[in-house]
Amino acid sequence: MKIITKSDFRKDCIKKLKFCSKTSKLKKDKYISNEILKIIKFEKPKNILLYLPLDMEVDIRPLINGLRKERNYKIFVPYMVGDSLKIVPFRLPLKTKKYKIKEPNFSNFSYKVNLDLAIVPIIGYDESFRRVGFGVGFYDRFFSSLKKRPKTIFTQLCSCKATNILTLKHDIKADYIISSTKQLNASKVRQA
Repeated sequence: MKIITKSDFRKDCIKKLKFCSKTSKLKKDKYISNEILKIIKFEKPKNILLYLPLDMEVDIRPLINGLRKERNYKIFVPYMVGDSLKIVPFRLPLKTKKYKIKEPNFSNFSYKVNLDLAIVPIIGYDESFRRVGFGVGFYDRFFSSLKKRPKTIFTQLCSCKATNILTLKHDIKADYIISSTKQLNASKVRQA
């Protein structure tokens, strides 16, 4: 069995996700968003971190719009500051910034919120259910700054899992992983 590096795994997953994003994307986006909504109804979070997707990521914008209409949830999205993230409330208009990521206008107000749930896009994951992202480390630094770790849902259009452990302890770990082909409750899988 060939041992693959994190960098090679990332490249393979990006290729797979780019191809996957060209086939039935709307159907996959809707399925994954519905699965996320089921978890939200089960977990009953108040403060939720979502993301504004890139082309090869699950488009959860309809989910964001639906959750915003309900008064039970406060919706936050990442905002890049240097080499880290801060969270800001989701609001329009959006601007396209570095790495082609859309963000709301920043109001210079620092939000100190205890997140209950975070939905995070991934490139892939490994046997330890830790995230492999684009390799910049924005989410890892952000999560390490939190006092309380929120329940975390990883999303990806097509499942891309390494058969060995590629990540480090500081990489974010999932509670749930949802792709167009499966949903895993990572804590139950770890216990089994």
